Amino acid sequence: MSDSSSYADLRLECADGLAVLTLDRPKALNALNDSLLEQIDRALDDIESDPSHRVLIITGGGEKAFVAGADISELKGLSKQEGKRAGRRGQNLFARLEKSRLVVIAAVNGFALGGGLELAMACDIRIFSEKAVVGLPEVTLGIIPGYGGTQRMTRLLGPGLALELIATGRKVDATTAHSMGLANRVVPAEELMATCRELAGEILKNGPLAIVAAKRAVRKACDARGEEGYYVEAAEFATLCTTVDAREGMTAFFERRPAQFQGK
Repeated sequence: MSDSSSYADLRLECADGLAVLTLDRPKALNALNDSLLEQIDRALDDIESDPSHRVLIITGGGEKAFVAGADISELKGLSKQEGKRAGRRGQNLFARLEKSRLVVIAAVNGFALGGGLELAMACDIRIFSEKAVVGLPEVTLGIIPGYGGTQRMTRLLGPGLALELIATGRKVDATTAHSMGLANRVVPAEELMATCRELAGEILKNGPLAIVAAKRAVRKACDARGEEGYYVEAAEFATLCTTVDAREGMTAFFERRPAQFQGK
């Protein structure tokens, strides 16, 4: 199995059935660029190849962010085909977490925006630090969530709350996120990892086959509406990547000014 030295932007620790994966691009607030997505995929290969690993905790390096979002510099100027490919890549990776035999716990330690919240929602259980701030602000860039966020947020919150958060691009604090149903619980920042490790320990005490079966059954209930929504999301995301508004939204982001959208 690869150790942490195999990854430029990840730290991986494995012991006693528990794997802890820390996304470690703190200067970029752990933003999900192509390289980091590839490293996560490779780390999952390593983790899942050892049957003794049964629970996975994912968290962010540094004190500010779980994952601040996708790397906007890589999204700017994508063609429709490139946008679709980018969306499906993120969707497929996050779907892999859902389908993994491991129970996946997100330890959300700070900002979880855009792709960061999409990653957290793909995990089975979400524990938030009191410092967590979450949201799907893609519409402020002239695009929509493209890594499964429209689908998972709707399943977690229902269509009314999901559309309100997605269409406003609003960011919410940990307490609000918990009241909506985005977090299993909220804990003080200094207790976040200990809480997640304690939860992992409770899970690891139980029958391995039973836990895998329980996850499969729970996920089946969530997937009852099928895969069509993900294809719709990817197609809409891809189309929006080519618009004038998307170029303006991303340019305005880098120039730190309000976007002037034209609806085209």
